[in-house]
Amino acid sequence: MANVYAHRDLKICSKDCLCLFVCPTGATNNETGQIDKEVCIGCGACMRACPAHAITMLPRQLPKEQEKTEEMIEALKKVIQNKIKEVAILRQLKEKEEDKDKKKLYQALYHSNKVIIEDLYRESGYMTLKSKKAQELLSELLQDVPQKESTIKNLLDKIDDSNSLQKV
Repeated sequence: MANVYAHRDLKICSKDCLCLFVCPTGATNNETGQIDKEVCIGCGACMRACPAHAITMLPRQLPKEQEKTEEMIEALKKVIQNKIKEVAILRQLKEKEEDKDKKKLYQALYHSNKVIIEDLYRESGYMTLKSKKAQELLSELLQDVPQKESTIKNLLDKIDDSNSLQKV
């Protein structure tokens, strides 16, 4: 078995199902659209056959997350704050815009900036609930945003205590 496996992105899959015919192990499931990671041998035949390029090969074992310096985390925080400001501006522009095409453009930019913010938070170590930084952020939010107390406490309760101080 290879150190990679096939993964299908259902959002871009064109349902041509060529992957079904070329898969030597039958790992591709036409009913659910998923590729069984345990059955896949990582040959890549499905990926090469897919006309929509919806299949990619992923590593079975992800590399260890790189340690980040405080300087890097601070720089990420600055970029995040700038992106948050951009999202607010784009929301206002989208709401005020009357031209349908421009409105679509603002919506696309709004969405892509929100995705970038999520990625930056994840890179900073805030998107993994078991990380110490995520706990600290949630604790700060608990003080700063009392109207969301039940949601924040619910998230904090989901953190496994045995791993709660795991370093990012």
